[in-house]
Amino acid sequence: MKRTLALILAVVMLATVALVGCGNSTDSNSSAAKTDDSKTAATVDDKGSTTFTVGFDAEFPPYGYKDKKTGDYTGFDLELAQEVCDRLGWTLKKKPIDWDSKDMELNSGTINCIWNGFTINGREKDYTWTVPYVNNSQVVVVKKGSDVKSLDDLKGKTVAVQTDSSALAAFTGDDATKANQKLAASFKELKQIGDYNTALMNLESGAVDAVCMDNGVANYNVSKSPEKYTVLSDIISKEQYAIGFKKGNTELKDLVEKTLLEMNKDGVVKKIAKKYSDYYLEDSLCLEDK
Repeated sequence: MKRTLALILAVVMLATVALVGCGNSTDSNSSAAKTDDSKTAATVDDKGSTTFTVGFDAEFPPYGYKDKKTGDYTGFDLELAQEVCDRLGWTLKKKPIDWDSKDMELNSGTINCIWNGFTINGREKDYTWTVPYVNNSQVVVVKKGSDVKSLDDLKGKTVAVQTDSSALAAFTGDDATKANQKLAASFKELKQIGDYNTALMNLESGAVDAVCMDNGVANYNVSKSPEKYTVLSDIISKEQYAIGFKKGNTELKDLVEKTLLEMNKDGVVKKIAKKYSDYYLEDSLCLEDK
């Protein structure tokens, strides 16, 4: 009997050791997996709290900008991101970035996505995208009273675009139409500028004759300073906005996209867009299930 009990105890002890060993191995693998995922997924701290870091251009109203009264970053895209985080129990971290450094920020894991009037067209293979949520177009802003009344009038003029922007791609990108390429060739200069605020200051000072930019941003600036600027009726190109994640990061993309679509179904996306009705955001919404 004693021998039998001893045998049973020995088996139990061996099983316990094996289970502990497996448990340690599983924890180790789990930890390693979390470390690997941290490069692409939202960041989880020691307390299990998840932080979702959105990269955006802080001078791209009405999608992302600094409120002059409060000093806080706000905008249509940032409000959508906040609602997504609220529903998922995440903490939103708004990270302003230099637009021409967005890929470095995304690939290094400093940000989890680019969510800021980010154009899909021409970048389809460069990122993992959500479904589009806004239809957009590239338009031309000139000074009030300018002799530039149409695209043909831009011949021999200095035209500004933001560096690495859709406006630049519309004139010089692989998908640029022959008409836009011909138009760009007629300019005195196609000038790349880091941000639209600087571009508009150059327009006001006469350093450039026109600025090509996103329709929403153009409407925002013209509505704020109607005595200074006007938007031409001609359209350079049409495009769509979506949220861009690091290539292959489908898990995080799917979670954010699912939540955004739920927000659209229950009317929250439209409700947020109504706050920016002066910029025609409500009419530009295009969210649909795949």
